[in-house]
Amino acid sequence: MDYVVLGAGPAGVTAAETLRSADKSARITMIGGELEAPYSRMAIPYLLHGDIEEHGTYLRQTPGHYSHLGIDYRNGTAKSLDTAGRKLVMAGGETYSYDRLLIATGASPIIPRFPGSGLDGVHTCWTLADARAILGLAEKGAPVVLVGAGFIGSIVLEALYARGCDLTVVEIAPRMVARMMDETAGGMLTRWCEAKGVKVLTGTKVESIAQAWNGTEPLYVGLSNGKTVPAKLVVLAAGVRSNTGFLAGSGVAVNHGITVDRFLATTAPGVYAAGDCCEGVDLSTGKPDMLAIQPVAVEHGRIAALNMAGVATPHRGSLNMNVLDTMGLISSSFGLWQGAPIGTTGKVVDEAGYKYLKLEFEGDRMVGAQCVGMTDHVGMLRGLIQTGFRLGGWRDKLIKSPERLREAYVSVAQGVAHGVPAAGAAAPRPKVPAAAA
Repeated sequence: MDYVVLGAGPAGVTAAETLRSADKSARITMIGGELEAPYSRMAIPYLLHGDIEEHGTYLRQTPGHYSHLGIDYRNGTAKSLDTAGRKLVMAGGETYSYDRLLIATGASPIIPRFPGSGLDGVHTCWTLADARAILGLAEKGAPVVLVGAGFIGSIVLEALYARGCDLTVVEIAPRMVARMMDETAGGMLTRWCEAKGVKVLTGTKVESIAQAWNGTEPLYVGLSNGKTVPAKLVVLAAGVRSNTGFLAGSGVAVNHGITVDRFLATTAPGVYAAGDCCEGVDLSTGKPDMLAIQPVAVEHGRIAALNMAGVATPHRGSLNMNVLDTMGLISSSFGLWQGAPIGTTGKVVDEAGYKYLKLEFEGDRMVGAQCVGMTDHVGMLRGLIQTGFRLGGWRDKLIKSPERLREAYVSVAQGVAHGVPAAGAAAPRPKVPAAAA
């Protein structure tokens, strides 16, 4: 059996290793798109922060790891896919024949279409090459403009702040992390950043970036509010787009990402997809969606590989979950954090203390949550939402007093362990909700 894994990020690496575990005699080729050892993009901010060196970003630390497993690691960029002939054609002219192919090509950063986005000193923060360029410019006291305050942008913000940059954040949405948090939580993050000396401009758009003809800084960033901001470095964090362009005419269906079934198989025979390039099932909605986070990529890679190897393993769905550290303020969101179409909400807010807990219910099940400044709730929220356990009478108690979450969790977990349903609830599932962080 010839397996080809296109992509060497978390999904691709996990898939290649799983294939080797499931099929000891197969030929496995893994193809990465960069001239680097397979690494985690989510580790790049830690590299910028100074917590790790480049080697610390590698997904596997042991020298010769892939060759030891009999995984042939190559570099290259896909040009096209011939699904009828089961051949992958590369930009350099090479072709790879396969019996089973996994597409794990991930995503690429979106470059905004304003003048100056390609100037020297303007960078995305997506690759190790980007990180090297940023490290050369992000000096202490250097004026830096960060374009985008979504999840990725806010992670980059933390690293740039730690380097002592004079930081201005420009976000087109009305609040920070608008796809992760509501107005209350996003407002807390903004106030927290401003209290730390970071300038945050929400509801503001970058109109242009220009080279300075005079002055102390090489760049000037023009904003929709009519102001200009000098910068030594501009970092673009305006979102990502799935890498699927090479699939045109292949017969592999693509929506926002690659369309897959519950076994992560595409519409082409023998072709599977995993990670940021595909639309897996969102556990909370039961519908296909793009959940571009590393734990989901790893989960996809494992499940897709098992199915490729003939071990039928349906994908139940992934939990939409984000945890963010913004200069010491931890925030998180889970599942249907915006609330269910027909649901109820409980929340407690401490604006001065930067604390916020909001719980979303559908019936007596917790289906979503947001949390700011409360780190000990993360595992419990994930466990209750992911298992879909019925809370019975605890639902109404939590609507009135969300801060009783720990008490509710312990009560529910004990009831499951002893086979006793919570008051007013249907018979519980046999598995105790996992409180894994």
